[in-house]
Amino acid sequence: MDTYAGLAVAGKRVLVRSDLNVPLDGGTITDDGRIRASLPTLQALSRAGARVVVTAHLGRPKGAPDPAYSLAPVAARLSELLEKPVAFATDTVGPSAQEVVAGLGDGDVALLENVRFNAGETSKDDAERGAFADELAALADAFVSDGFGVVHRKQASVYDVAQRLPHAMGGLVSTEIDVLRRLTETPERPYVVVLGGSKVSDKLGVIDNLLDKADSLLIGGGMVFTFLAALGHEVGTSLLEADQLDTCRDYLRRAEESGVRLVLPTDIVVSPTFPSGPGPHDATVVAADQMPADQMGLDIGPESAAAFAAALAPARTVFWNGPMGVFEVPEFAAGTRAVAQALTEIDGLSVVGGGDSAAAVRQLGFAEDAFGHISTGGGASLEYLEGKQLPGIDVLS
Repeated sequence: MDTYAGLAVAGKRVLVRSDLNVPLDGGTITDDGRIRASLPTLQALSRAGARVVVTAHLGRPKGAPDPAYSLAPVAARLSELLEKPVAFATDTVGPSAQEVVAGLGDGDVALLENVRFNAGETSKDDAERGAFADELAALADAFVSDGFGVVHRKQASVYDVAQRLPHAMGGLVSTEIDVLRRLTETPERPYVVVLGGSKVSDKLGVIDNLLDKADSLLIGGGMVFTFLAALGHEVGTSLLEADQLDTCRDYLRRAEESGVRLVLPTDIVVSPTFPSGPGPHDATVVAADQMPADQMGLDIGPESAAAFAAALAPARTVFWNGPMGVFEVPEFAAGTRAVAQALTEIDGLSVVGGGDSAAAVRQLGFAEDAFGHISTGGGASLEYLEGKQLPGIDVLS
């Protein structure tokens, strides 16, 4: 891969920051998409004769070892997918890590325990973070940044290590950045953006930035109820961010003034309570401006799903981030399924923007290669599309 062709890796210890932050149910991995996405770079380095030392995080431990967040299950799955042994260090930079790295031969792969078990990884104090980065860097001769899901974080294994070792971008990060450049700099038109998920506040910067770039903006998920309330509609017990009502009114006004088509659902699937357990669950379709005061919206309705699919049909570029409803529950999955299906039929670039959207397409049974690109980093994608600088990318240039 040309991304790290400039690094001499044969016989060298290469520290790779991967994103292996997979969902676990107990010790069982429920979606190994991020592990599979990390394979090409690890395989290429191994074939080139590098002694590959992988560092990654899982969840949000509080800067100390926590068995619930151990990467041991990930090491086992990584070994299966690579079809070769993966040595596992039971600490991040301690005696186990040092022993495991010392024992590597050319082409071997090791995984260090959860990097966030050390408080220095996420510390806001440059000196503390730097001291931990020194220990990580001592385990390697070069660094490859391939964890796109964390490049928006100024953390020791993402940012500081790159300042201490010869470094390069991994294949996954390179691909992600290329796709995001196409979305922001040279999108083929029509360009349609679909935003869902729970909160408007999570997507403020993206809406702000893409209102000037997209031709159509389709809004679903929990965030839609703040838009509906901004129009004066009853939203019942649905998720509502009252402090964002004026912001939503402003977006609606700006869209109208700039000629961007901002599409809101015309019907909503409602239920008296949020679904818990396998169901069946009460689900009723109501007009978006006729929601009962004692019900909550949990998906866009069938009329809206069809309208969203129709709006997507002519698109040449699509970016989708955030499900249309509670897709984990069959009664509230139809809107998300309709959007995913429409993306598979795009004659152009379709990008699924990481996080819950990526999990949804896999859970709903879609083949990953039916989409142009499935991002591994929802937060990093969003920050790039907001126009923010990504520390983990900036440090590589």
